[in-house]
Amino acid sequence: MRHIPRKRFSQNFLVDPQVVAEIILAIHPVKDDLLIEIGPGLGALTQPLLQLLHHLHAVEIDRDIVERLRKEFSAERLTVHSADAMKFNFFSFGRNLRVIGNLPYNISTPILFYLSKFLENIIDMHFMLQKEVVERMVAVPSTSNYGRLSVMLQSRFKMEQLFIVPPEAFYPSPKIESAFVRMIPLQESVIEVDKEELFALVVAAAFSHRRKTLRNTLQNYIKLEDFILLGIDPKLRAENLSPKQFAEITYYLLRKWDGRNIEN
Repeated sequence: MRHIPRKRFSQNFLVDPQVVAEIILAIHPVKDDLLIEIGPGLGALTQPLLQLLHHLHAVEIDRDIVERLRKEFSAERLTVHSADAMKFNFFSFGRNLRVIGNLPYNISTPILFYLSKFLENIIDMHFMLQKEVVERMVAVPSTSNYGRLSVMLQSRFKMEQLFIVPPEAFYPSPKIESAFVRMIPLQESVIEVDKEELFALVVAAAFSHRRKTLRNTLQNYIKLEDFILLGIDPKLRAENLSPKQFAEITYYLLRKWDGRNIEN
């Protein structure tokens, strides 16, 4: 039975066997891995993964695909969770999770931030994403692609763009190139979990006007004398600071305010 891709789920199914082989090689699954596939689609990755794993979990929002997968694969080998990945409790699997997926491009960034809530249980994540999103994720300071997404994710993950995937590797073919990325949680995050709220506010403010200097974008947070104490040039722009420097600003503010106020 042929499945018609649904635009509301941003479905572009991987169909290139060579790309599938490259992905499996990059993930390097072993039989006892606790691996969760987000958005298995028509099973391009599911089938080869099951040849290497004792068991695989999949989270799929499209009920027609859920039914299709449950008919094609035995429940002993594949557990299909009919759910929205953005609402799914990944803590329910326990620890040592490996997460993979060909993520819908229209909600890929929110999913990455959502999964960041479960970092203590995750070993690594491998995703197919829009190429320009991956380039922003892995960008280094003082480059055009470096921005809020870069800082927020690099504060939690070590990331590597593994390879680029052309549009014709999918059905239907998207209008853009894709890229496959590896994300490994840092052993020690740049910012502590209970400080992330202020960290996110500072980063968002700093990048609110990319061409303005930090002295202007962060004026509601730090004054000129604060920049001097931090050893940061107020004439720099947000794109010039590393995630670690944004963390230093955050910790400085918490010490200065004694935790009384984290609002703009």
